[in-house]
Amino acid sequence: MKLPLRILPSIARSVPALLILLLPASPLHAQDSLYVLRHFAKREVLIPMRDGVKLFTSVYSPRDTTQSYPVMLNRTPYSVAPYGSDTMKSTLGPSSAFLRDGFIFVYQDVRGRMMSEGEFEDMRPYVPRKQGRQHIDESSDTYDTIDWLVNHVAHNNGKVGIWGISYPGFYAAMSLIDAHPALKAVSPQAPIADWYIGDDFHHNGALYLLDAFHFFSGFGQPRPAPTTASAKGVDLKTPDAYRFFLTLGALPNANERFFHGKIAFWNDLMAHESYDAFWKARNILPHLRNVTPAVLIVGGLFDAEDLYGPLSIYRTIEKESPGTNSRIVLGPWQHGGWARDDGDSLGDVRFGAKHSVRFRENVELPFFRQFLKGGPDPRLPEALVFETGSNEWHSHDRWPPAVAETTFYFGEKSSLTPEPPGAKNGLDEYLSDPDRPVPYTQHIRPSRGVEYIAEDQRFAWSRPDVLSYETGPVRGPVHAAGPVTADLFVALSGTDADFIVKLIDVFPDSLPDRSVDPRAVHPGGYQMLVRAEVIRGKFRNSYEKSEPFTPGVVTPVRFALRDVHHAFLPGHRIMIQVQSSWFPLVDRNPQKFMNIYDAVDSDFQKETIRVYRQAGAASRVILHKELSNR
Repeated sequence: MKLPLRILPSIARSVPALLILLLPASPLHAQDSLYVLRHFAKREVLIPMRDGVKLFTSVYSPRDTTQSYPVMLNRTPYSVAPYGSDTMKSTLGPSSAFLRDGFIFVYQDVRGRMMSEGEFEDMRPYVPRKQGRQHIDESSDTYDTIDWLVNHVAHNNGKVGIWGISYPGFYAAMSLIDAHPALKAVSPQAPIADWYIGDDFHHNGALYLLDAFHFFSGFGQPRPAPTTASAKGVDLKTPDAYRFFLTLGALPNANERFFHGKIAFWNDLMAHESYDAFWKARNILPHLRNVTPAVLIVGGLFDAEDLYGPLSIYRTIEKESPGTNSRIVLGPWQHGGWARDDGDSLGDVRFGAKHSVRFRENVELPFFRQFLKGGPDPRLPEALVFETGSNEWHSHDRWPPAVAETTFYFGEKSSLTPEPPGAKNGLDEYLSDPDRPVPYTQHIRPSRGVEYIAEDQRFAWSRPDVLSYETGPVRGPVHAAGPVTADLFVALSGTDADFIVKLIDVFPDSLPDRSVDPRAVHPGGYQMLVRAEVIRGKFRNSYEKSEPFTPGVVTPVRFALRDVHHAFLPGHRIMIQVQSSWFPLVDRNPQKFMNIYDAVDSDFQKETIRVYRQAGAASRVILHKELSNR
């Protein structure tokens, strides 16, 4: 069902257009900064927690004291800067749409970060049965903060809302557990849920090397005392991350050459290769029961960091707390793009309108108005999800919607077909070489970037260590909604391997160029990455206990790709690519069964990988196809 026009105008169905890479979103308008200076007063306080630790908090209150206002709270490990009661933020709230609407805005450095007291712990585990004031977690710190605010901040109306993106999204989600009675509305946006299964630094047991190295080289540095200064990370001293990490070699070399054992969470990463008690304690999903505030979960379909979090938190609340007023919005956004840019494009791909602006004005602000100020019910759907390809918003009464499975089997001559293979023998093979791993992007970059998640895959298609399977042009739109399942049958010459599966939309060769710029991407034949995911092969049956492959034995490897909502338009082709490296986004597998975090450079070896497409061992990908009238 299409979204009603009064909530968010539909975008006309059109073939996705291509463009030259856009500049980042422009800075916040100067008038917002001037408005903050004229209409808000700031004070800085240290709010005491139940164990005596005090958390640094900035409170921005409207100068107009003729009425009361709800509180909007943001808890962050990234700094509430600028510091000093005479220095102000350039804008306030989730977006500038909130600035003139009448709120008290509060920002807090979480425990152990920046100017707050105490010891910081990454994704601090929840304590379910607290005994005494010394048992604290992020839930209790949020509770104590809200209790202080409603009792000590003048002209508040007794209602509090919380929002946060990424790590602050984790703190927003934690506020839902044992929530304070004054907490009425929470929006976890790109929230972290589980750092091992699918968010940020691991996907299905594989380490996301590029993100982990860059993030913890700065963020993970020890803080001996409260400070207003943020630590800087390692300078690669090269624009080429691929070459840097290939030269770095095995993972222990990072500590030997750069970190020297001083980055505590990097050490934790290296000490916990499997899904053990350390990681399970940091999984917030088992604790999302009896949620009382209204919840608006937000995620980006092109989020390179935290798409698992919003999807899994939404599904968990729906299952474990069915009475909660919870909704989910998934848009055509990169990580946090709904707050940071217009949402009309990503890399080479255009989406037809400024979807971020419409979300901020027509969804996010009305949600908080309703529950914090008694505003009108915006009648948001249970799931508001953008469909890429068609560039349309759709409303659903649940996510994923009612779907049927559509299976595509790997076939002869790189074909992808709905017909299962009948032949008794059929396979394709490639040589996976850790010394020349498949790059995750065609661009030379020092850091990850965001465009790769919708990037043209023709650079990978041309490599001999990437298998590609492709349908013919589809006659009518093929609508994929929900998770995508990869079901492989493989045999290795070694004892371990990674598997990366990509779902790709291949544009018609006949699409005309849309730019006279000779550097522009040619849309004809563009292979748009729709979704990709990795699994570390030894965790194919259990993340808790790894197991080797037996060389030469055909073995099933089945795993889910994150959800999609995509239309393959008439004339387009559906492509699947399979490979065993995605570097340096994902660390290299030595391709022998061992603790990879103990590997040395000599452990890495070439490996022949066979992918079977025969009766009884039919590799395939399952699309979950939306059931609806269009």
